[in-house]
Amino acid sequence: MGRHSLPDQYGAGGSDPRPRARRRTVAIATVLVLTVAGGTAAAVRSGLLSFGSSCQDDPVRLRLTASPDIAPALTAAAQQARDHNITSDGRCLAVTVTARDSYKVAGTLAAGKETDAQLWVPDSDMWVDRITANNSAVDVTPAGAIASTPIGVAMVPTAAKSLGWPKKTYSWIELAGATLQDDSLKLGAADPARSATGLLALTQLSTAAAKIKGGDTQAAAMMKTLSQRTSDSDSQVVDTLPRDSSGTELGNPKRNQALVLSEQAAYAYNSSADSGGSVDMFYPKDGSPELDYPYAMVGQLTTDQSRAALRFMNYLRQPGQLRLLQKYGFRTSDEGAPAAVVAKAGGSSPQPYAEPALQPAADVAVQEALGMWTITVQSARLTTVVDASSSMSEPVPGTGQSRMDVTKGSLLQALSTFTPEDEIGLWEFSTKLDGDKDYRVLVPTERLGDQKGSGTQREKLSAAFNGLEPVPNGATGLYDTTLAAYKAATSSYAKGKFNALVVLTDGVNQDPGSISRTTLITQLQKLTNPERPVPLIMIDVGPDADRDEAKEIAEATGGSGQSVSNPSQIQSVMLKAIVAAGSQGDD
Repeated sequence: MGRHSLPDQYGAGGSDPRPRARRRTVAIATVLVLTVAGGTAAAVRSGLLSFGSSCQDDPVRLRLTASPDIAPALTAAAQQARDHNITSDGRCLAVTVTARDSYKVAGTLAAGKETDAQLWVPDSDMWVDRITANNSAVDVTPAGAIASTPIGVAMVPTAAKSLGWPKKTYSWIELAGATLQDDSLKLGAADPARSATGLLALTQLSTAAAKIKGGDTQAAAMMKTLSQRTSDSDSQVVDTLPRDSSGTELGNPKRNQALVLSEQAAYAYNSSADSGGSVDMFYPKDGSPELDYPYAMVGQLTTDQSRAALRFMNYLRQPGQLRLLQKYGFRTSDEGAPAAVVAKAGGSSPQPYAEPALQPAADVAVQEALGMWTITVQSARLTTVVDASSSMSEPVPGTGQSRMDVTKGSLLQALSTFTPEDEIGLWEFSTKLDGDKDYRVLVPTERLGDQKGSGTQREKLSAAFNGLEPVPNGATGLYDTTLAAYKAATSSYAKGKFNALVVLTDGVNQDPGSISRTTLITQLQKLTNPERPVPLIMIDVGPDADRDEAKEIAEATGGSGQSVSNPSQIQSVMLKAIVAAGSQGDD
């Protein structure tokens, strides 16, 4: 299931604010359905099939769920469509708009749960991408973007002037660094786990940090500091600005003088009579990511609903509606920045507000940034269990290395993303490694920053990772090991941390004397406690592992089964699984 696509030529006007490389296409199947039903794209766009005022007697009713920032504009557009008797096949459009946070809708749809809406306009297509990562998700059919807004850093005027605004320009790293160095300049943001604004900015920071020496450490420090001043949503983070320009408000330690914010949010804040102040906008010189507001159909629409949905999208692209969207602070073209919008948002020359938006970050970069955020903000307690059976000596095609060699390299890379507050341990398993036990504890799960003899836990783990070697003639004692490790992980649960067990294996259980798969799953279910969650993340490496089995075993604990064809993918898959497990339970 997941997304379909639609052809750009069907209603894809020149007002799509994103670069053409980003445009979604509309599935040929959709066009065939519409064509067979009668009429053409031109008829749908123009409403030529209108029968006059009688269209109000039997309107096509559509429910649209939208990101809270764009919902007011879409509500106004829907009302104008009713007032002007905009039609689809002679029937008026009756579109009802409801505001709901994009992450909540994405979570519902990704879980395969139906909503009462036929249309969805999230603030970013990253939410649509997240849905399609789950095969059981509800169908989502994107049909193009209807607006956009760049992301930058908004500051109260006194803070902006202290940094040389508007003449001085900064990169993302420099802006974040300036707030870290000045105790009087607090930077706030919406939670990247729930906000596209926060996550896209965080991804840009992480990507930029990776290019400089010591960047990983710097990025982790930024995340840790930023995490202390995050809000659950974009609307809530705006409420953390000073209520007025008094010294009491500006000096209030609970107030933020700078925010990671979209241009539209800054526009709305500066336009509000109740805001109590204004902000100036920094547009980073290394580029601004953007929110792109995809317009998508949800679930299985009837032919009438599909035609009406595309009719409303095309209505939104007419000049009058483009002006309406700009009136609410949105950009409607990638061919220039609306001067009135930029000025009201606090932008001023020579800030690079007219530069093209950054090309979207790769999905893997977004996932890694979110994974680092998850394990940085909420310290982790992870026990890693690595297959040391003889098959781990098999070569990985094209690398000149064995499965174990590549696995070690990937684990060491993953280790570098954890902070001193995280607790990490290491087990290895094969068969009969310790008497009758198929497993052996190499490094107990403890805090990475703790001193261990002449070194730290991190150094001890690094040495243990490097020392992993396949056991000659060793088989795979998967079931007994998984149960023992899960018992240990649940019994040593650390409150306030993200607890998880990570098992990496390249094969199926080969211990004839072990418990059965059914017994393992039953025991794991008994040990699982929703109040003390310890998801099992089981990662299959190579072609010999049983992917379905890994998924079944892991899901018994609320975790996930992952598969990689090459052990070098372990780090990114692990971070992705941590993000997925850490987000479970979000409304």
